[in-house]
Amino acid sequence: MGHPDFRVGGRVFATLGYPDEAWGMVQLAPEQQEALVAAEPEVFRPVKGGWGLRGATNVCLRPAKTKSVRLALAAACRNIAARTRPAKPARKKIR
Repeated sequence: MGHPDFRVGGRVFATLGYPDEAWGMVQLAPEQQEALVAAEPEVFRPVKGGWGLRGATNVCLRPAKTKSVRLALAAACRNIAARTRPAKPARKKIR
C-alpha cells in the first residue's frame, strides 16, 4: 500500500502515513476507539467509511503523546493477535 505497516501473525494492526505523513492508523475494537476518541479527539478519530465503523482509527502524530500511542498500539496488537490462528504443525508422513 506504499506505507509502513506493523503486523502480528501476518496481519496488519497499525500503519504509518495513512491518510498522509501526519497520520497513522491503529486497528482497535469499536469500544476502544470510542474511548480514545472521547478522551483525545485532537489525536484520535475514526477512519472514514466502513473501516472506521469496525474500529480502524487514525492517529494524528504531532499532538499525540507517547503514552497514548503506546496504549493504542498495544491494544491494536492484542486485538489482531487474538484473531490470528496459530500455524498448524507439519504432519509427519507415515510410511
